[in-house]
Amino acid sequence: MGFVTGAQNFDVVSLGDVVTDEFIRLPEGAVHVRVDDDGRWLEIPLGTKLVIEDDSLPATGGSAANAAVAMARLGLRVGLASYLAHDQIGLDMLSAMRGEDVDTSLIHVDSPSHTVRNFVLTLGAERTILVRHADFNYKWKGFRDYEVPTWLYINSLGPDALAYQDELADWLDSFPNVRLAFQPGTFQLEAGTKRLARLYARAELLLCSRAAANIITGTSSSDSKHLLDDLLKLGASNVVVFDESDGAIAAHDSERLQIDAYVDAFPPIDITGAGDAFASTMVAAIVSGLSLREALRWPPINAATTSSQYGTQSGLLRHDDLIRHLDAAPANFVARDL
Repeated sequence: MGFVTGAQNFDVVSLGDVVTDEFIRLPEGAVHVRVDDDGRWLEIPLGTKLVIEDDSLPATGGSAANAAVAMARLGLRVGLASYLAHDQIGLDMLSAMRGEDVDTSLIHVDSPSHTVRNFVLTLGAERTILVRHADFNYKWKGFRDYEVPTWLYINSLGPDALAYQDELADWLDSFPNVRLAFQPGTFQLEAGTKRLARLYARAELLLCSRAAANIITGTSSSDSKHLLDDLLKLGASNVVVFDESDGAIAAHDSERLQIDAYVDAFPPIDITGAGDAFASTMVAAIVSGLSLREALRWPPINAATTSSQYGTQSGLLRHDDLIRHLDAAPANFVARDL
């Protein structure tokens, strides 16, 4: 499956930070979840020693890497544009991406820095993530002619990458034929919608969780249509708002759609990476030429199979497997009018 000309290498380039995820499974009983008016809180007794399972190796993660793997498994020609440290973990990441048929020629190896590490605290199927950020000398140098992709998919970047994103916006102005998907991450949300207004306006496809949508729009409305309307006002052509375990809503022009979560045969045991699986599978479906309504059937399946296994990538499906799940899905598993 390919969607670019023979003179180009990539259907889509996934651009963002790459991290290593170290999973720590917290023991139930000693650790609790407390719910109050301010939210849900993970409570660990101060000063205690917790015995944890040590049955998983650090894995390549981060939205950009997760998206690249998901799209490559779905048959697209994918490049990963990111920064890595010149350390063993960084080199292992390069090897892991190559093993997934993700092109790594656009990755810049930054010797003075260190690899970004996430510590993923899991309790049941849920997780809290501790992030140790690394400072990179972000500088956008553009693509050579044969590297220019049909789609550029910008996702999570660090707090020191704002000028870098301005350079990306300038480059996109010079290449109007490049189609943009934008999935803002934590630090992009913190920067504010006005600060990154050019990327929101340029996006052909804007993807975010419902919590992120409320931050982007500055509202807490539970009205799905109003939320979609507010997001479309930012300029994106298509908007998709997903919940990691409860389906999605989407909009294009006057069209307002919703789809339920996909009920997998196996219950969710780890939702880490489910949002990335949903968003990147949506991008893959659109890049593959599906309409917004048709494309919405793909991502809930990949999000569900990812959640049925530990880690962010082990449950990601290949194209033929995804189609088999689609064929076996109930007749009412379709996007319907909101």
